[in-house]
Amino acid sequence: MADFSLTHFTTADGLQLAADIGGPEGAPLVVLMHGGGQTRHSWAKAMHALAEAGYRVVNLDSRGHGDSGWSPEGAYSPSARVLDLRAVVDGSDVPFATVGASMGGITSIQAVGEGVRPSALILVDIVPQMEPKGVGRIVGFMNANHDGFASLEEAADAVAAYYPERPRPKNPAGLMKNLRKHDDGRLYWHWDPRQFNIEDPGNFKELIAQSTQILGQCDDIDVLVVRGMLSDMVSQRGIDAFCETVPAATVIDIELAGHMVAGDRNDAFNASVIEFLRDRMPA
Repeated sequence: MADFSLTHFTTADGLQLAADIGGPEGAPLVVLMHGGGQTRHSWAKAMHALAEAGYRVVNLDSRGHGDSGWSPEGAYSPSARVLDLRAVVDGSDVPFATVGASMGGITSIQAVGEGVRPSALILVDIVPQMEPKGVGRIVGFMNANHDGFASLEEAADAVAAYYPERPRPKNPAGLMKNLRKHDDGRLYWHWDPRQFNIEDPGNFKELIAQSTQILGQCDDIDVLVVRGMLSDMVSQRGIDAFCETVPAATVIDIELAGHMVAGDRNDAFNASVIEFLRDRMPA
């Protein structure tokens, strides 16, 4: 298994971002960008699979998440998150791909609109036209439990209620990667809650629509959408709308996977992504 080391990047607005980095030096780069409310640990198996396939991998904690800094100004718009990606790829002299789940995928699209040019862009169960019911369920979860949890079991109960399709782990110790213990003894989610209280940060819908149009005009960017067939976030309507704007996009459906595709069907997800990258950005 490839060795990974913890490193830090500094954004243009001064935030320190934590990331695990590993894989062959000088190889094409893959930047893993997690979804809202997650941390880089959600990509643990994927990052090792990609490194073993010959890619250099940066597994990033987004601003306001995990071990990365929280924005003093509450700068969490898609354009602000593009600064996170730029901190990793600006000045790089190798081809790179972005693999973005949900929030990370939206950041990838916005980055293209702002001039970032990956060789490949992989969207994990996200398209600009999201299903309102799925969005509402996620935002509701993010905005709950701001007062924390008395125990790890209590936090595990909240996750199980949010995601009943996934078996509740017998030992919830792994959840501690997404929690932090405060001086009051309670456990709090490992993210800045301010970022989920904004209905439309920075004219979100307009920005993403414009960036998607730009993406559709970029003949040098290969695009893959990996959809979880049990997802309530991405419907066929959303896929069709995206492919109308980005007609060269490839869509892969992962059976028995919900919005958390990599967590639900990790082996199938890894195989699909690596096959796509080998054809478009060989290691």
